[in-house]
Amino acid sequence: MARTEYLDDPDAPKANSIVVAATVFVVDDHDRVLMIRRTDNGLWAIPGGAQDFGEYIANTAVRETREESGIDVEVTGIIGIYTNPNHVMAYSNGEVRQQFSICFRAQYLSGELTPSGESSEVRWVTRDQLDGLPIHPSMRLRIDHGYQQRPAPYIG
Repeated sequence: MARTEYLDDPDAPKANSIVVAATVFVVDDHDRVLMIRRTDNGLWAIPGGAQDFGEYIANTAVRETREESGIDVEVTGIIGIYTNPNHVMAYSNGEVRQQFSICFRAQYLSGELTPSGESSEVRWVTRDQLDGLPIHPSMRLRIDHGYQQRPAPYIG
């Protein structure tokens, strides 16, 4: 299913749903962040996705990271809660989702980089490589906050 993201766009379609989602900021021993290239929009992002019924949100973070990247992680904290009503994602099925994402900090445990149906590429990315990748501004905000080691979670 194709996805188009809108941020602070007055011509964006109006949201018709809100779905709780998790994203995951995890770095390896070389301070490289785990990134996936999404198949729905071609942009680079940190792993993440929607919470399933009956699932704790931290388990969503672990599951989505494994599904999209092949990497097993342990959640260690919260980077922030991202709820900007001016950020919507329009899907080809007519859903227009308002952002509601909790970004978790996680520690790498094991696994090999493995693409999936949701990720055409998976790699560890250095900070200086980030500017050369197509990354949505809302995703880049999470990555920047992750590297900042903020004393309290971002709420916005």
